[in-house]
Amino acid sequence: MTEIVIIGGGGHAKVVVSILRKLKDYEICGYTDPEDRGPLLGAPYLGTDAKLPALANEKKGLSATLAVGQIGLGAVRQAIHTRLSELPLSYPSIVSPHAIVNEEVEIGKGCVVMDGAVVNSGARIGRGAILNSNCTVEHDTQIGDWVHVAPGVTISGGVTVGPLSMIGVGAVIIEGKRIANGCIIGAGAVVVHDLTEPGVYVGCPARRIR
Repeated sequence: MTEIVIIGGGGHAKVVVSILRKLKDYEICGYTDPEDRGPLLGAPYLGTDAKLPALANEKKGLSATLAVGQIGLGAVRQAIHTRLSELPLSYPSIVSPHAIVNEEVEIGKGCVVMDGAVVNSGARIGRGAILNSNCTVEHDTQIGDWVHVAPGVTISGGVTVGPLSMIGVGAVIIEGKRIANGCIIGAGAVVVHDLTEPGVYVGCPARRIR
């Protein structure tokens, strides 16, 4: 069984803990966070991220999962990972046993695929991405690094989502569309045209508001 540390202590981290327990491949040694939130579904608080260098040296072969949620762009999560990248920690992809991941799918390091997510053949998921509960990523779609696909999103086949973007709850991306790096797609939005500039997009059809 592989020992793993949870980086983050909020609601997203709770869901990650639950998935890790269902996988039964990992022993959770605890979580780090700027704040002591008490036991996280039984996982003990280890301290702030400053505790990680000593922990990584003490526990050879330690894995980690970046369980900091993303509301908005993924730059904050990317910056945390960059800051910790010199530590001897491995970042496995965490895929719920209740997700469906079909043949010829590539999932990058540090991804989390949650309960009910469907990832169809030929899809490529970048590093550190979050595929949240009950989202669908259809065939041959490319999801960039540090993208958050929120619960209930439907991404049709052949879509490209640029790095650091966030696709909000229940949004729909029509087949073959391209979304630029650093876009935020609002909850329930419907993307029917390519989004060529970073920004915040809402509505049906999705339009840029800033």
